[in-house]
Amino acid sequence: MGTRWGQRLADLAGGNDVSRTTVDRWLKEMIEVLAAKAPRLQRVLAKIVWEGGGMVLLDGSLIPGERRAGLPIKRRWSARDKRHGLLVIALTDVRGRLSWTSTARPAHGSEITACRHDDLVGRLRAAGLAAIADLGFVGLDDDRGPDADPAVITGYKKPRGKKLPPAKKLVNQLIAAKRAVCEHAFAT
Repeated sequence: MGTRWGQRLADLAGGNDVSRTTVDRWLKEMIEVLAAKAPRLQRVLAKIVWEGGGMVLLDGSLIPGERRAGLPIKRRWSARDKRHGLLVIALTDVRGRLSWTSTARPAHGSEITACRHDDLVGRLRAAGLAAIADLGFVGLDDDRGPDADPAVITGYKKPRGKKLPPAKKLVNQLIAAKRAVCEHAFAT
């Protein structure tokens, strides 16, 4: 395990005149403290509803990492991104403020699988909220009936070998414009 800048814990320990196991223990304790402080999904959704919001922005991202020796290569390998890492799903409000992040999961799964693991669609419906998401989430909300309002709104994928009609292109542009603040929040 290393830091964001590639330093190993043993290097940090030696540079600060403490043992590597002490640095490892401090790191684990800090992770536990941060996890305890993290907002729970139900509280985040209730707060957004209480503030008068009716919509959240949904996105997923791969946090790149290095393959650790001895661990199976497939669990943290993302075939889509062609690298090792962990997958995180996040919700932001319409102003781009990060509201919630999921547990980091192995990168071999998809964004849709991670959302289904957290029952995100069911929780959005229960709170009365909708989510705007990118094309990676197409099919997430397919279990609803034909007359139900969608909980996850995505754009249109271009059919293979064909062009999108102008109306669907316009819808994609409007969704992309609304989602831009979510992309900036995740990048930050």
